[in-house]
Amino acid sequence: MKYFFFLSLLLLTLSGCQEQSNSSESTQATVPVEKGSADAKSKTIADNIITAMGGQEKWDNTNYLSWTFFGSRKLVWDKQGSRARIENPRDTSLYLVDLNTLEGRYFKNGNEITDTAILNKKMTQAKDIWINDSYWLAMPFKLRDPGVNLKYVREDTIPGGLDASVLQLTFNAVGNTPENKYEVYVDHKDNLIKQWSFFKSADQADPPRSWPWDNYQDFNGLLMSTDRSDKSGPSEVMVYDVMDEKVFTEY
Repeated sequence: MKYFFFLSLLLLTLSGCQEQSNSSESTQATVPVEKGSADAKSKTIADNIITAMGGQEKWDNTNYLSWTFFGSRKLVWDKQGSRARIENPRDTSLYLVDLNTLEGRYFKNGNEITDTAILNKKMTQAKDIWINDSYWLAMPFKLRDPGVNLKYVREDTIPGGLDASVLQLTFNAVGNTPENKYEVYVDHKDNLIKQWSFFKSADQADPPRSWPWDNYQDFNGLLMSTDRSDKSGPSEVMVYDVMDEKVFTEY
């Protein structure tokens, strides 16, 4: 399979985001989402996180991102156009999906699958993959999304002895797993998230897993966590101004 990052497919300029409005970074909900809640301290901490990472405007005006998820799936996201290219070398699959309409193309072993029932299923699957993998990349910018309940819960420390404020995230029927809960640990010194913990349900007392959210890289003023110290989540993160249209339309 020809991987998306071949330079022959990409006409790009690194970062330096263009000034344009964010058309939609995710699919618009067909049912109104209940507004989330946040206490005053959590709002302040969330605002400080976004400022430290380059600011909301910088994120909103970002055009394209690419990354590898857990060393396997490879994704390119047209953030302004709400499209994604997802390649999985392990099962030789390729998805080209419009995240708003769920229209697109699907390839298996280099062959395009055009059966409508299969294609519809695969486009839904592609969006589910994107929701999961992009959350591991962009979660700090989604703390104040509709349907997210944000709460300051305590002061704590994280490995290395860093002092951190801990925010709790719960959800009002948004995403694929609204029953989940997260805690994020925010470094006092630089206002950046340095660790996050996963809870399968909001009433679970102890997290089954915690991961670092570290190794921030600067993409022309936009900070993103990539190549994390435990090899989890996104690696090889890149940010682009311009990309060849074929990345989202062709095998």
